[in-house]
Amino acid sequence: MRGNTYLAFDFGTRRIGVAVGQDVSRTASALDTVHVRNGHPDWDALAALIEQWAPERLVLGKPVTTDGTDHPLAAAIDRFARRLEGRFGIPVLFVDETLSTYAAERDPDSSRSGVDAVAARVILESWFLEN
Repeated sequence: MRGNTYLAFDFGTRRIGVAVGQDVSRTASALDTVHVRNGHPDWDALAALIEQWAPERLVLGKPVTTDGTDHPLAAAIDRFARRLEGRFGIPVLFVDETLSTYAAERDPDSSRSGVDAVAARVILESWFLEN
């Protein structure tokens, strides 16, 4: 039985971490870090990853604040989600990413894969746990 492939993103204003996983094993792996320049993601690098992995769904981390107000990055994350879905025609799902970078910084894999990609892996693993 073949599962659905997912790509996950840890959005940042300078870098976007990317991870891949599939829903049968509910596992994820850190992939890469895509650079953002002058507020614009490297769409060619993102397109190459999407073409290579052919995901059925995209998962995007979105931090939730304890007081219910929007996180400072919320508008940029929403804009990125709309652009992802518009460019690639793949549904974008959200998951709370609060503390994903904190967890990634303490993960031994971050020295090899990079903190942003490991944070994307944490985001995707969180999505699998919640769904």
